[in-house]
Amino acid sequence: MENHKEKILVVDDEASIRRILETRLSMIGYDVVTAADGEEALETFRNANPDLVVLDVMMPKLDGYGVCQELRKESDVPIIMLTALGDVADRITGLELGADDYVVKPFSPKELEARIRSVLRRVEKVGTSGIPSSGVIQINNIRIDTNKRQVYKGDERIRLTGMEFSLLELLVGRSGEPFSRSEILQEVWGYTPERHVDTRVVDVHISRLRAKLEDDPSNPELILTARGTGYLFQRIVPPGEEGNK
Repeated sequence: MENHKEKILVVDDEASIRRILETRLSMIGYDVVTAADGEEALETFRNANPDLVVLDVMMPKLDGYGVCQELRKESDVPIIMLTALGDVADRITGLELGADDYVVKPFSPKELEARIRSVLRRVEKVGTSGIPSSGVIQINNIRIDTNKRQVYKGDERIRLTGMEFSLLELLVGRSGEPFSRSEILQEVWGYTPERHVDTRVVDVHISRLRAKLEDDPSNPELILTARGTGYLFQRIVPPGEEGNK
């Protein structure tokens, strides 16, 4: 039986980076396709249907931000941005547009490989102890189906990226319990403690979730800020316990 090889689209205008990543990622078992600019990236994406995109920010024709925006209109594919050293604005902008993670240039190929493995693993279903056996949780007009990894607000399906869903699943699975940003990075992104340098990746993903789920994102009622700690999901009272104190 032939194993499915996960396909990665590498987008970078530097031929040397494309060659290095194509060689290394192929050696560890991925199917790799490449693109040299933003327009080619979109065309290749639609033809190749990759499982993950590694996307440089600075590119001709259409930059990484534009590509990320276009991809998010049609796909929830995981996106890892390659950003310039020290340019915090690059990272935040990419995350706000829908990227799942970033790696700072110049980067170690091993670090990128670790980020790819972690993101691909996290977008798959992960079990969480506080989720009922049915896998379905209803909170007011929000319905979360952890088996199908789908969220509905009323009758409308809300599109979440894989990392957004994994973050939501973590918070819901232990509702009422605050998580620090470092804990979230470790649980959802698989960051080791020494990598917990820039926790804004969590803040941006929380902001994106609130924008999609809350009636008033500026005054959230579902995903709450734990002052001095991080974030928590409002405590979910199991059916039958509503009247218990």
